[in-house]
This record gives sequence, structure tokens and C-alpha cells, in this order.
Amino acid sequence: MRIAVLGASGAVGSALVREARFRGHDVSGVVRRRPAECSDQGLRWIVADAASLAEMLTVAANHDVVVSATRPRAGSEHELVQVARVVLTAVTRTGHRALLVGGAATLHVPGGESRLVLDDERYLPRAARSIARACAAQHEICEADQGADWTYLSPPARLFVGARTGAYRLGSDELVVDAEGDSSISIADLAVALLDEIDRPRHRRRRFTVAY
Repeated sequence: MRIAVLGASGAVGSALVREARFRGHDVSGVVRRRPAECSDQGLRWIVADAASLAEMLTVAANHDVVVSATRPRAGSEHELVQVARVVLTAVTRTGHRALLVGGAATLHVPGGESRLVLDDERYLPRAARSIARACAAQHEICEADQGADWTYLSPPARLFVGARTGAYRLGSDELVVDAEGDSSISIADLAVALLDEIDRPRHRRRRFTVAY
């Protein structure tokens, strides 16, 4: 399968690239600027602006799946919404699929009735509120879309650098927590969950979440 990963030089994006290549997929890393130093010289790099419809149409036309794992710098959080619109339009026009790695903001807190992660400081520190609001708007763009073949992955409350175990638990619209109330997963296992969804689709045109 031909997979394009937007934001391939970031922590999540690079993990997705590694997992996809491990599974034998044909992978392209899509970045604004090609990294000056890259350990994987065999990776196909595409320099493109994820917010440009013309450029994303070219990317989508040449790949079966477009994965958006971009994370804008502080102050540019609004870019997530623009990229979501562009990616969904591109895959709609080309008849291909999009998976967006978003945020946990709009997940419901277990036992909190209608309370969202966005409103719960146990899971979302104040410093992360700007990116969380942008992720909420990003998710709304997907939910309102009428034609794209999309899937939205909401990560747990905490991502960390750790081993690939291949284990995780699935959820839909509620934050997945363990017996101690922790909601976390390694970046490597987040990549496993997303590639499992690519290889065996179970959440087309809807959101899912994962955690240990």
C-alpha cells in the first residue's frame, strides 16, 4: 500500500513511518523542509505544504492513504484546521483515504457524563489548551465532512517515548484509562494502532482512541 505521512519528521510522524515500513508498505515522508540529517536514507521524502490544496492533490493522487500527523508550533495552532480541510478535500477528489492523528480534547471523561477532556485539568494542563482547542476544531471539520473517507485517531491523555509492545485497548468517544485512572500509550504503540487501522479498517468516517 502507498502511504504518505504528513509531518514525517516529527515524533509521531517518524514512528508512523517506521511502523509502516516495517510492515512492508511503500511510504513517503511529506515535510515542509527535508531534514538536514536523516538516519533513514532510503525513505522517499516529498517537500510539500500540507496547507496547499494543489500540493496535497498531487500527494493524494499518488498514494492510497494520506496520514496527517502534523503538529504546528505554538501560535500557529490554527494550521491544524486548514490542513484538515485540505487533506479531506484532496482525498475526496482522488478517491483515496485519510487518517488524521488529532487530539484527545473532545473525548468524554470516564464517569464525567458530558464532561470533556478539554474541560478537565486532570488530563489537560492549562499550557496545552491552545493546541487542544485547535484539535477540537480539527475533529469538528472531520465530523462535518460529507464525502471524504476519513478516520480520526484521538490519542490518550499522555504520549511517551517507549517500547513497541503491540498492545493497546480501543475506545471510541470516551478517554481510555487504566485501573489507576492513567491514560497513556507509547508513541511506538500509537503507531501500531494507526497502522492496524490502515491494514484492517474498522473506523471509517469516525473517530477512535487507544491507550494501555
